[in-house]
Amino acid sequence: MKRDLAKTLWQTGKVFILFTGCTVLFYSAILWVQHEYEKKHRYKEPEGEAMKVATQLEESADRWLERLLLFYLDGE
Repeated sequence: MKRDLAKTLWQTGKVFILFTGCTVLFYSAILWVQHEYEKKHRYKEPEGEAMKVATQLEESADRWLERLLLFYLDGE
């Protein structure tokens, strides 16, 4: 009886240590990834031969109504 209790406590302790170790490892990995992403500047000017892709078309008075109706028809 005493032996079974000691064995159960030892098994529970091993699981607890394993769980705690994996949790600490995962948390430190998340902190490392966060630190790496903080180094990068989000809104840095593009380098090289970057070009603007989007262009603004002339908006007519009825264009916004067409877009609104298309929005409702598509169900978005």
